[in-house]
Amino acid sequence: MKSHRIILAITGATGMLYVTALLDLLGRQDVEVDAIISDSGRKVLKLEKDLQPGDLPAIANWFAVDDFTAPVASGSSCYDAMVILPCTTGTMGAIAGGYSGNLIHRTADVSLKERRPLVLAVRETPLNRTHLTNMLTLHDAGAIICPPMPSFYLKPAGLDDMARQFAGRICDQIGVHIPDLPRWQGV
Repeated sequence: MKSHRIILAITGATGMLYVTALLDLLGRQDVEVDAIISDSGRKVLKLEKDLQPGDLPAIANWFAVDDFTAPVASGSSCYDAMVILPCTTGTMGAIAGGYSGNLIHRTADVSLKERRPLVLAVRETPLNRTHLTNMLTLHDAGAIICPPMPSFYLKPAGLDDMARQFAGRICDQIGVHIPDLPRWQGV
């Protein structure tokens, strides 16, 4: 059995380079990944990376977005954390409102009710009042709002470096330590 069990949900926001970076990092660790992708997520993955879910690193076990019988839909299935990367504001709104219209929404609801880490990498800009209210509602419910904002102080050589660094920050939030991740050491 793996040391960590993680749920990864992919929705239709831009930012699929973060997904491949996260799966690459998790694949190097002792992590089991169960994954769900929305229909819009499939379209954006194809548009941005010319990939299908099956083309992603083979560490993930995929569940259909409409399969409410999947183990991730129940609190009795013990997972360590859930990440929604990238997370649309529509998905965020559904979760904030307690609406379980698909398996991603339901699984996020389960993560909150079981008090397990739920990380939402919300990808939208600019943000309107509804977005901010939903973020605060989810924060107050225990979710971690972690928009994919790259850092530049480590002088990334390109997009892959920026994506890897952000994916590493996600790993920090879900308790998966990446030993070779560059970190700020001060000046």
